Amino acid sequence: MKIRQTTFALVAIAGVSLLAACGGSDSSAPESEVAPAAEEVVLDNGMTPKEQIELRQGQLKKLGKAFKTISDQLKASEPDMAAIQAAAASVPVESEGMADWFPAGTGPDSGVKTDALPAIWEEPDLFTEKLSDFQMAAGALATAAETGDLAVIAPAVATTGGTCKSCHEKFRSDD
Repeated sequence: MKIRQTTFALVAIAGVSLLAACGGSDSSAPESEVAPAAEEVVLDNGMTPKEQIELRQGQLKKLGKAFKTISDQLKASEPDMAAIQAAAASVPVESEGMADWFPAGTGPDSGVKTDALPAIWEEPDLFTEKLSDFQMAAGALATAAETGDLAVIAPAVATTGGTCKSCHEKFRSDD
């Protein structure tokens, strides 16, 4: 009888362990403790984490495209100044409100693929400082591009790019 009880207990423990490992839920847990899917969560801005992350990624791609245009033109034998100026002017415009692109709930823990690291929400003051540095440099880049002088534009591009790199080192994965 004792062996049968021990065997039953071991089988029960193994079964519970397997359920836990497979993501089985504890039916005694209140519903409020069960995390909803990312598509079901609504952020304070009315968007789902997926929508917010896609919006953020879209804006960041626009910025990347502007920097690629500038970089390509600076490398060209005959740079297109109008293209440089248009791209440089778009950077401060496209990055406006950048801090709002990263609301709580849009990090890796949202279940949506993102290169944003948890450090963004763990160190918000430093993150905000890095964003501010970028936006100041972006404004200076646009102003430098207005001069039409490559000797003024090139260092402004390097400075602005440096602010991107500085932020990515701490707050972005897969770089």
